[in-house]
Amino acid sequence: MGVVLKEESTITAKGQTTVPKSVRQALGVDYGGRISFFVDEQRRVHVRKAEVEETADPVIDSFLEFLARDMAKHPETSVLPFPQSLLDRAAALTAGMTVDLDAEIEGDVSI
Repeated sequence: MGVVLKEESTITAKGQTTVPKSVRQALGVDYGGRISFFVDEQRRVHVRKAEVEETADPVIDSFLEFLARDMAKHPETSVLPFPQSLLDRAAALTAGMTVDLDAEIEGDVSI
């Protein structure tokens, strides 16, 4: 087996570990991403990026349907503009801040 990358990680008392940044990058996994573990007959563990299955959540679906019905029944109170005082406060609290939502997370991430 040709080794492309070797990293080590410690397992906590709760059975948790940090996936090193270089491994996350190699797998193409980011924050919130999922990985799969495979153990073969020689007890070697293989880690892969999990395949995403789109599944519906019945609780979320029911809640969204409830909101849609309520908005249809009460359009005048369903969607209201933010009060100007709240907008002013948010603007004051975030003045001068810039956020790049596409920026990579630096350092190790524990999940």
